[in-house]
Amino acid sequence: WQDPSNGPVTDGSKSHKQRNSSNETQRCASVPQSCLNFCRNTDTGSATPKHRVVVPYLDQFRDEYEKLTKGYKNNKIRTTNYTLLNFIPRNLFEQFHRAANLYFLFLVFLNWVPLVEAFQKEITMLPLLAVLTIIAIKDGLEDYRKYKLDKVINHLLTQVYCRKEKKYVECYWKDVKVGNFVKLHCDEVIPADMVLLHSSDPDGICHIETSSLDGETNLKQRQVVKGSVMDCEFEPEKFSSRIQCEMPNSDIGRFKGFLERPHSDKEKIGLNKENLLLRGCVVRNTEAVIGIVVYAGHETKTMLNNSGPRYKRSRLERQLNSDILWCVLLLLTMCLVGAIGHGIWLMHFPEPPIFSIPEPSGAHTPPALAAFYMFWTMIILLQVLIPISLYVSIEIVKLG
Repeated sequence: WQDPSNGPVTDGSKSHKQRNSSNETQRCASVPQSCLNFCRNTDTGSATPKHRVVVPYLDQFRDEYEKLTKGYKNNKIRTTNYTLLNFIPRNLFEQFHRAANLYFLFLVFLNWVPLVEAFQKEITMLPLLAVLTIIAIKDGLEDYRKYKLDKVINHLLTQVYCRKEKKYVECYWKDVKVGNFVKLHCDEVIPADMVLLHSSDPDGICHIETSSLDGETNLKQRQVVKGSVMDCEFEPEKFSSRIQCEMPNSDIGRFKGFLERPHSDKEKIGLNKENLLLRGCVVRNTEAVIGIVVYAGHETKTMLNNSGPRYKRSRLERQLNSDILWCVLLLLTMCLVGAIGHGIWLMHFPEPPIFSIPEPSGAHTPPALAAFYMFWTMIILLQVLIPISLYVSIEIVKLG
């Protein structure tokens, strides 16, 4: 591709550039128009990498493979919210997104202040601890089920080419790496995103079912990369091409890249979504296929479309949060009226009443300060306005 920004050139240099342009046109004759921009971007050598290079997991590429794939994800997945170390702090952080839990926590701390204490300190903690414990048990059970499902998926078996034994061996999904050659048979689930290199179909076609991705049960066709061996058995040791493709993204309907052949003047063969087998799809009506992994684990398009673990909040719970705020406003109004009334009532006594307990110094609390203390005491006394028993009932129902 010529740079249009170049100025006028001499006849000799013009002829030289025309020859280079002709050679590049022949090299990329098999690249579709949709991949031309991608090829230009990869050839300019920008400072920030906008593509990834995939080399086969073979002995001849050992040094280059270790250098390129150092930052690539493995194929192990984890969809759980918590670990054993962060379960308690993270679960408490999520639970205190509830307005009611923050309110009850505030009451617990308030009841530990001696001047406004209305109940025994431990009693005010029991309802909140009950709610937090029930929710934690429920969240822990849900997360444990996710953990067991992840473990089952990570320990599924697939056939991966072993460079030491020079044959395909059974391997766990979690051990599949970028650059591995994976061999699949009919009705097998695809373990990672991989470029289709060989199919037992004479036309180089592979049928897949994508119902796990888009819900469609009709079969879709995927095509072997142009120029790959289709009429005989695929031999991984003879595969010496490199693949350059775009960085991992969540668009399952797009894939751009090219396969570069080293022994044919670096001929570039274009790649698109028709050459990509996505993780989670099922091979149908095809005896056997072989592909090279380009995205694995959480870098696959399937996992990138997964929004990740999140704390579930029902519509009822979100409605309760807004109702709690209105209840708190009502509670503050009632306590403010009660505190002002208490202060006015104390001011009508000509001398300190007999039920007023003096301070250690012998002085009595002024009516204004007594009204301030009464405000916080009434918040504790009227805390039943916020129905913590309702949250306990809801969580018991969810747990059941």
